[in-house]
Amino acid sequence: MQAVELKQALEELRKEKKRKFSQTVELIVNLRSVDLRKDNIAILASIPNKVKDKKVCGFFEKKNPLISTITKAEFQKYSEKNALRKIVDEFDFFIANAKLMPSVASTFGKALGPAGKMPSPQLGIIPEERDDLIKPLLERISKSVKMRAKEASIKVPIGNESMKDEEIIANIKAVHAAVISSLPKKEENVKNTLIKFTMSKPIAVEVK
Repeated sequence: MQAVELKQALEELRKEKKRKFSQTVELIVNLRSVDLRKDNIAILASIPNKVKDKKVCGFFEKKNPLISTITKAEFQKYSEKNALRKIVDEFDFFIANAKLMPSVASTFGKALGPAGKMPSPQLGIIPEERDDLIKPLLERISKSVKMRAKEASIKVPIGNESMKDEEIIANIKAVHAAVISSLPKKEENVKNTLIKFTMSKPIAVEVK
């Protein structure tokens, strides 16, 4: 499969049959020589252009008007698997008051951990429940992408076809760079990189 420049690939994808919805642009990075049992590849990338609105939930001591909240007093409601599975499916990101993290880990960790959604020091744990801390965190989350390699391929939504090519390309470059920096042998671990629309075949690309 001959790799082409990103701009050319997007032009080719836009020539395909139009759908009745705005298709997602997906980035696929196929890996090689990576032992996923040994190398835990979890990636958090910042992108310049927001792809979609993210649903965020906070583990706080009291309700907050800026965000959906599960208070410490409500933790006991989530002792059953069905209740845990429901919030994992409902929310894209979780943030937490630092002092509640031991309780968050014991109550929600078995569900949020495998899903890659546990609040983290990188993006999700705040020292106090103050609006001036929550607002900028929500802004950062809106332009962040979380990925975890569960197989020898990382697939991630990177934009949608209603966005400008330049915006999509900027997002691809940011995420591609984050993926490479997280790999044990950097570029040597990348077999190839592809992009596609939801309903299209993938096109191999060069990311420079």
